Amino acid sequence: MKLNIDGLLVYFPYDYIYPEQFSYMLELKRTLDAKGHGVLEMPSGTGKTVSLLSLIVAYQRARPLDVTKLIYCSRTVPEIEKVIEELRKLMDFYEKELGEKVPFLGLALSSRKNLCIHPEVSSLRFGKEVDSRCLSLTASYVRAQHQRDGSLPACRFFEEFDTHGREVPIPYGIYNLDDLKAHGRQKGWCPYFLARYSILHANIVVYSYHYLLDPKIADLVSKELAKKSVVVFDEAHNIDNVCIDSMGVNITRRTLDRCQANVTTLQATIQKIKETDTRRLAEEYRRLVEGLREASTARETDLYLANPVLPDEILQEAVPGSIRTAEHFVGFLKRFVAYLRARVRGPRVVQESPPAFLKDLYEKVCIERKPLRFCAERLRSLLRTLEIVDMADFSAITLVANFATLVSTYSKGFTIIIEPFDNRTPTISNPILHFSCMDASIAIKPVFERFQSVIITSGTLSPLDIYPKILDFRPVTMATFTMTLARTCLCPMIVGRGNDQVAISSKFETREDIAVIRNYGNLLLELSAVVPDGIVAFFTSYQYMENIVASWYEQGILENIQRNKLIFIETQDGAETSMALEKYQEARLEYLRDQFQIRENDFLTFDAMRHAAQCVGRALRGKTDYGLMVFADKRFARADKRGKLPRWIQEHITDANLNLTVDEAVQVAKFFLRQMAQPFHQEDQLGLSLLTLEQLQSEEVLQRIEQIAQQV
Repeated sequence: MKLNIDGLLVYFPYDYIYPEQFSYMLELKRTLDAKGHGVLEMPSGTGKTVSLLSLIVAYQRARPLDVTKLIYCSRTVPEIEKVIEELRKLMDFYEKELGEKVPFLGLALSSRKNLCIHPEVSSLRFGKEVDSRCLSLTASYVRAQHQRDGSLPACRFFEEFDTHGREVPIPYGIYNLDDLKAHGRQKGWCPYFLARYSILHANIVVYSYHYLLDPKIADLVSKELAKKSVVVFDEAHNIDNVCIDSMGVNITRRTLDRCQANVTTLQATIQKIKETDTRRLAEEYRRLVEGLREASTARETDLYLANPVLPDEILQEAVPGSIRTAEHFVGFLKRFVAYLRARVRGPRVVQESPPAFLKDLYEKVCIERKPLRFCAERLRSLLRTLEIVDMADFSAITLVANFATLVSTYSKGFTIIIEPFDNRTPTISNPILHFSCMDASIAIKPVFERFQSVIITSGTLSPLDIYPKILDFRPVTMATFTMTLARTCLCPMIVGRGNDQVAISSKFETREDIAVIRNYGNLLLELSAVVPDGIVAFFTSYQYMENIVASWYEQGILENIQRNKLIFIETQDGAETSMALEKYQEARLEYLRDQFQIRENDFLTFDAMRHAAQCVGRALRGKTDYGLMVFADKRFARADKRGKLPRWIQEHITDANLNLTVDEAVQVAKFFLRQMAQPFHQEDQLGLSLLTLEQLQSEEVLQRIEQIAQQV
């Protein structure tokens, strides 16, 4: 259908539209008109992706000078593929309506591992191995050697792309990862470099968050993208954590052991080159005097790891004399690694700020801050000068050099935590140094500054007003949308008591209470008898889950549940139990309070409620789906907690379902599931939660749509 969204002609590739989609597109258009950023919360399963694509493509076509590109960021490869399929559907609709091929290019970009077609390289298991092997075949110095001696290995796909691929732009169309690989095989070109080259003139690029938020990757891939682009972060409820993770560094004892081996190899290689080819080292020295910018004008294939953070002014400066010659620099690294080894040997958990760390570093081994800032770039230059082929072998020293650059660049927003052993094996020394970011705005700031519109959207963003604070930006629109339903297909309820009237809560004080554990078990057991399909039970932590499941096993509850359902238990990922995590959380809360005036309790409530909303939101995957949402903790009944849930869930929590016992919850569930079992057809939705073009034009429906969006 063709829609008029506030004066913009929008092609929408379906015969019907949800009222929320129309409302969402209106808000999105206002954001683009204002050339600002937006935070939009749209209920799960109501067609957010196709709404975004339809509106932004229409905007690009109507105002090509205002919006030149859409950069759509998603979290996983399956999500990226899903976006590309929706885009393909939309472009097919354009072609059917216009009767001609539309000059439009949309493509997905992923890592070398997902795009490589070289028979040997693509068979490697891990991404890092693929990256490293690729570099060993495509680096400029490897290719120069290959030209001198044809028997040396090179990548024929990259060579073909380099010779012919740049002249001939990729034909218009929509390409997912398999399409790119098929095109690459057909032409004999490398799909990865073809995709990286093509994003510059593509209308829509779909890739992972990290291509914009991780400075090491963004510098390589996204540097050239135009300011007049619109950036969309989809499923962005955890975007602050993605930002924080992309800036962190963890250094283990194994890393430091490998660093020592790296330093020894570098020293030996420098010695060898001094004897055979001193000109190469002298040439590098000259470039470094002129500044890093000159030293790092490398070919695209050489940029294996970009610099984590360096501001422009540093790139213009000459590299400090103390690390300018190759031997001096390697000696400098050796001292730094020895200092780190000594630091992680301590018996206790230590936490300190970057300035305190630098002060201690200077006092102990006389290393100053300035040369540290150049470490990452200086190492990159050296590895290139020495023509190191197997970069993966040097990942340890690269990590330490990145840490050196980060710790000397940021005095605020980071904390260093040194942990002498792993909690699971407290008798075995297994030290680890965490350099953790506490300020999510550091990684995303360049994105807000560079692009004219950034849209942060998800099904579960409530409470919305926290995001602009923790990401430090000013949105022009902030809206949350309700869900229009022809039948109430979600049933949220709060279970606050067991049948014995003992309050149910996972709060710390009652976690060990046997009556509470039994009541939780009974709730799951009773529900497993009445729910026809699957149940997912979320716990506040792995440790809590393990304790409760063990207790249920002893009480015979698990055995009874197994009579109704198969049980699958998710296994733990190691990071959760460490003391470092506790220390980090304390430091981050303190930072948010001092820096952004966010009270500790407000942030903890926000974090807990968004996780709860993400968990229960999975019950619903569309308007024809249905699901129970059981909040099994009396604290959810409090208005201040409940009010932090997304509006589309809040609206369906009735007063009668606020503080149920286990038996009452089972009765509510039975009644709800019986209703949901009745036949339900598309016709039942028409005019209410699903609209035709004619219905959309009626005055009454348009007034209803006005009420869907609530400005925050």
